Amino acid sequence: MTTPDPTPESIVHAEQARLDYRDAMTYGDYLQLDAILNAQKPRSPDHNEMLFIIQHQTSELWMKLMLHELGAAKTAIATDRLPEAFKMLARVSRIMEQLVHAWDVLATMTPPEYSAIRPYLAQSSGFQSYQYRCIEFSLGNKNAAMLRPHEHRPDLLAQVQAAYEAPSLYDESLRLLARRGLPVPASHCERDWTRPYEASDAVEAAWLQVYRDPSHHWDLYQLGEELTDLEDAFRLWRFRHLTTVERVIGFKRGTGGTSGVGYLRKMLDVVLFPEIWKLRTDL
Repeated sequence: MTTPDPTPESIVHAEQARLDYRDAMTYGDYLQLDAILNAQKPRSPDHNEMLFIIQHQTSELWMKLMLHELGAAKTAIATDRLPEAFKMLARVSRIMEQLVHAWDVLATMTPPEYSAIRPYLAQSSGFQSYQYRCIEFSLGNKNAAMLRPHEHRPDLLAQVQAAYEAPSLYDESLRLLARRGLPVPASHCERDWTRPYEASDAVEAAWLQVYRDPSHHWDLYQLGEELTDLEDAFRLWRFRHLTTVERVIGFKRGTGGTSGVGYLRKMLDVVLFPEIWKLRTDL
């Protein structure tokens, strides 16, 4: 006995039934799109402010994911689960690429367009991003002065303070090398984690052992390259930030009180994982 072919009417009814979402969780429900898409509140009458807001909001979302991955990667390294850490660190590097390309969109804002919205920004500035500060601290660029912009919000200050006081990604990596029997000095395995990292010839010697015999230290060698990828991507982000700011506002002071381009140029000189870069000369 054969089943009769469905009629066009029955097909339409079936499709309509499938498209009835009154009692189901929808795409918008799952992603909380009502909250996200109504979070843009321009303060100026200028058309271009929407670009400025969305650029920074989406960057904050990517930074939230970066912190999620960096925190898990640090835990994985601290507990000798390197394959998991590699996946997370590779993802962080790809997120950084997204953030680098995002500057291309903001760079379409011309100086007169930015000047039209700047008075409405008051003292708000990306310099005050607590997530960005947590990323900097997690990567080892510790500076006690960078806690101050968050003192007005005790809840946010607590998060930044926790990142400031915790071992960085590189600190955990050096502790791993020491656990594997490599000659990392005790001064770099247990120290005041709030102090800026100081490069060490002894630490470089430990990494050189890894890089001179990668087949014997394959996972540590891969860790070194994941860290290199990450800092490489971070440097590109910093450079693109600098050039975009200079293109849009020149050498004006930043809205948050920094020197603007001058401050960003100084940040280009920050090296997060110094021995991993220096060993390339000394191999």
